[in-house]
Order: sequence, then structure tokens, then C-alpha cells
Amino acid sequence: MKARPLYRMQLLNLAIFLALFSFSYSQDEITGDGAKGYELFQANCTACHQVDGTLIGPQIRGVVDRVKEEGGVGREWLHAWIKDNKALRESGDAYANKIFEQYNRQEMLTFPSLSEQDIDDILVYSMDPDAGQAAFEEAKKKAADEAAAAKAAKASSGGGVSSGIAIVGFFILSVLLIWILVRLNALVKLTRAEELTPEDEEAAFDFAGMMQKYDKVFKASLVLLLFLTLFGLWKFLLHIGVDKGYEPEQPIYFSHQVHAGVQGIDCQYCHSSAKYGKVSGIPSPNLCMNCHKTIKEYKGDYYEEHLVESGEYASADEVKKFYTGEIQKMYKAIGWDPEKNVYTGEQKPIEWVRIHNMPDFVYFSHAQHVVAGEKAILKAIADGTIPNSEELNLPDNSQVCFACHGDVTKMDELKMANQFTMGWCIECHRTTEVDMSNEYNNQYYAELHEKLKKEYGDGAKITVDAIGGLECGKCHY
Repeated sequence: MKARPLYRMQLLNLAIFLALFSFSYSQDEITGDGAKGYELFQANCTACHQVDGTLIGPQIRGVVDRVKEEGGVGREWLHAWIKDNKALRESGDAYANKIFEQYNRQEMLTFPSLSEQDIDDILVYSMDPDAGQAAFEEAKKKAADEAAAAKAAKASSGGGVSSGIAIVGFFILSVLLIWILVRLNALVKLTRAEELTPEDEEAAFDFAGMMQKYDKVFKASLVLLLFLTLFGLWKFLLHIGVDKGYEPEQPIYFSHQVHAGVQGIDCQYCHSSAKYGKVSGIPSPNLCMNCHKTIKEYKGDYYEEHLVESGEYASADEVKKFYTGEIQKMYKAIGWDPEKNVYTGEQKPIEWVRIHNMPDFVYFSHAQHVVAGEKAILKAIADGTIPNSEELNLPDNSQVCFACHGDVTKMDELKMANQFTMGWCIECHRTTEVDMSNEYNNQYYAELHEKLKKEYGDGAKITVDAIGGLECGKCHY
């Protein structure tokens, strides 16, 4: 009888132990989607981590087992570290501070937006990166095949009508051509069979007589022809150096739509000298390497659909491979080995083709427009008073550069958006208001503003032409 309570106690202890073991195991058990983890890793982690080898932070492969062996920590610690490693270190966690010191006190970015499942997916990917990447590519290929099949089905459903119209059109054109050939053949036979009689010869057209009879008309026609020729020559001379729409092929394909549009990179990050100097400057490949040291291939969603529709590339993946190839061109130019993450020292200049090039007799300062004229130009864009505003159709969140260069966030290959003639500049100076919210301008042009009010009324506004914007010496040496 005394053994029964002891037996029950043993069973209770065993149940508690199993429950605790199960709970402990469930805390360390990581389940997720490796393919999704690969996608999340590429989007969030590649700036500092590689699958194999140290970059800024440690390699991702085997991180779960590594932290368990080194620090005796598991899933919960990794979640806390990834979400906010600073908070984890400040809590006094010994292993977190050890890792921080080990990697040169380089603070890891925080990822509060990642869900618990997102982090689990990344951790599952880290356990077998090769399988995760393969699963992702397989799923991507399956989705692409389904999209292609749907597109083909759509095209075939509407292709019958288009084909029918084309066949009918070719039939009508063939009948018309046959009729023309028959008529021409009859005309040739008629001219061979008949000869001109003496009466017909007398009635034949006398060109010399006609010239004498219509001498004044002929001379008037010559004068008109000479005038039209000179007018055409004048119009031709006006368009020399006016290259609106100029879109040269560059040695490396650089899409402004990907960088400035999709990624939202500010124009002045790359063209930093536009804010302080006369020219905007061409970015050095060293600047490109700030990002492309870790971004080695293009994996974005955006691609130029027209390249697939035109048949130039077979699929979206082929277009993206083309983008990746252009990144590799940049690596060769600057001498970077993407496999070893080292500079080779073998460099080759990139011979960019210049698009915007003012004549030598024209002075134009980017700094004057980008800094001093920024608010005025942005207001002119918003008001639609800049030249060619209807065609440019600039967005509300335009940058100051767009007034001259157009909406570059929509350009894959950059092209000249405006004419850049003297008349175009003068029109802009006549319609763009001076920024009077600037304290300096408000005080400096106070007297001029009062004079304009007296002459044109209280609603008079100071535009650039009123402060010397039309003076020849402002733009011409």
C-alpha cells in the first residue's frame, strides 16, 4: 500500500520532466521555408553577410549550430539578436557583447519589421543554404512558366482575330496589285502598237514655246523655290546643336529607373558636385562600389518588359541576367574580384558618352540652380510654369534636377529631355519667380519689389529676368 503513492510520485515527476523537455525542445526547434528565407536573406542581409566567408559580419551558413556551441544559446537568442542586437547587448548578455567585440564593435542593423516566422525562415535557410536557394529558384521558375503559359493562352485567344484581319488585308492588297499589273501590261502593249501621225507631231507639246508664253510664271516659281530653299536652310541651321531626345548607347548599361526610381536614390548622392560646382560630374566607380561591393547580381522585381515583348530577350530572367552582366562590367573596369572580395589593381577607364554638353561660349552653374534656385524651381514645377511642362509631366515629388533633365526616375537609358536653346532658357527666366521667402532675397530685392508693385500693382512678382536673368553677360563670356 505504501508503494502506490511513491509510484504515483515517480509518474508525476516523469510527466513534469517530459513536459519540460518538450517545452525546451519546442523553444529550440526551428521550422520554416528555406526558399522564403533565401529571399529574405538577399533582401536584408547581403550588405554585411555572405553565405560562406566573413564580410562585415560572420558567414550565415551554420549560424544556428555555431551560436549553440560557442554561447550555449538558441532560437530565442537569435531572434532577439536579429530584431535588436543593441538592446540585447545593453541587457548585459555576455555572448552578445562577445560577438560585438569580436567583429570590431561593428553594430549590426536592427530588423524590428521582421516577423518571428521571417526570422525562422532565414534560420532554416542558414542550415542548408544550397537547398534553400534551389527551392527558391525552382519556385520562381514555376511561377515564370505559369505566367508565360497564361500570357501565351491570352495571346492565342486573341490571335485568331488578328490573324484573320491580316489574311483579309493581304488578300485585298494582292488583288489590287494584280489589277495594277494587268493595267500596266495593257498600257505597254498599246504604246508599242501605235505610232504618232504627222498631225499628232504638230500637236505635240512644245516645251520652248511654253517657256516663252509663261515666262513670268516661271520666274515667279523660281523666286518662290529660292525662298523656300533659304527658309529650309534657316530652319536647318536653327536645329544645329539642338539634340532633344538624344539617347546614346553607353559602355555600361545604367538604368536611372532602377537606381533613382525603384531604389529611390537621390540624384545628388551620385552627382554630388552639382550642389557645389559648375558641372554635375560623372560618378566614379568607387561610388558605385559603396553598394555593389555586396550587390553582385540583380534580383529586383522590376525589368524592362519591352525587351521581352520585342523578342530581344526570351524572358524576364534573361533581362535580369543582362543587368547582372553590366554589374560585372563595372567590376572589370574598377578591378574588383567578386569571388574573393578583393581589388586586383587591374583597372580600365569607363568611356561614358556625354549627353548634356553646353557650348564653350555658354556659362551655366549647377550650384546656382540646385542650391540658390531650388525652391523657386520646385515651385515652378508645381505651378507648371517651366518650359515644356506639359510634355515633361513631372510628378509632385520632383527633384530640382527634373526641371531640366526630365523625370529621370522613368528613364532606363538617360536621354536629353529638353531643347536647351537660348530661347528655352529665357522663357524659364521670364516665368520662374525668385524665392522671396529667403531672408537675403527678401531684403536685397525689397526696393525692386516696391518699384514693381507701383508699376504693375500689389500682385507683382519678381521673376528671374527682373534681376538680370536676361543680361547677355550672365551666360556669355
